[in-house]
Amino acid sequence: MSVAASIRDKLTSAFAPIALEVTDESARHAGHAGATRDDGSRGETHFHVRLVSAAFEGVSRVERQRRAGRGTGWSRARLFLVSPYAF
Repeated sequence: MSVAASIRDKLTSAFAPIALEVTDESARHAGHAGATRDDGSRGETHFHVRLVSAAFEGVSRVERQRRAGRGTGWSRARLFLVSPYAF
């Protein structure tokens, strides 16, 4: 399973989203320190995530971003979420 598919599955399970878009932006970050995974492979490290869920009603923008990041189950050291929007 690709990292993007795994992110979609985890966020869908955690938030029952009204809308969910996961875009792999790894190519835009080639050469950056975070562009190489722990196993030495490249790609699937930087994502733009747009997440719309009723679970975020009344939650601050910063807390929505934190929850979306935690919802993936990965640490920031392993995966960078670029602009995880949650409305």
